[in-house]
Amino acid sequence: MEILQLRISLTSIDPPIWRRIQIPATYTFWELHVAIQDAMGWTDSHLHVFRAFDVLGDDSVEIGVPIDDFPSRRLTLHDREATVEEHLRDFSPVLIYEYDFGDSWIHSVCLEFRRPAEPGQSYPVCVGGERSNPPENCGGPYMYPELLEALADPKHPEHKRLREWTGPYFDPEEFNLADVRFENPEKRWEQTWGSVH
Repeated sequence: MEILQLRISLTSIDPPIWRRIQIPATYTFWELHVAIQDAMGWTDSHLHVFRAFDVLGDDSVEIGVPIDDFPSRRLTLHDREATVEEHLRDFSPVLIYEYDFGDSWIHSVCLEFRRPAEPGQSYPVCVGGERSNPPENCGGPYMYPELLEALADPKHPEHKRLREWTGPYFDPEEFNLADVRFENPEKRWEQTWGSVH
């Protein structure tokens, strides 16, 4: 079996928030979606879409779960049918992954290398990362710095409310590799969509 090593980075965030994962090359985009959610620490409670580019970067295809409520979206491929290796290649090594169309968390998914799987290793696996993912529903990458500013300043008028909202243990600098647990993508599909789609 061949594996792909991917670096997933939130865009428009400084300092960087990123994860490095290894997945089977045969993974579908749904399986990649679940792996990104689990590695980043998101709750998978919002819609998502992938954008893949052609070799020149001139045209893109959207890959995700078709949603009747968004008929204007240019979705062309179902993410349970399209495989990652079909669209993430050495000559086109970057995908865009958007999570939560309201907050619009944009992730760059970069192929670092492909190689044979290590004997006895199960995949996916997270092999690196930095910083906690932002809390869900905090307003996206442009509101997140304001949240951090309020949390860091006990005299800020929103400090107490936002600390209660995020919980006492939220630390934007914390990332513990040992805490990453990957769930079964098929089970996630059944929990999220049931027999629909």
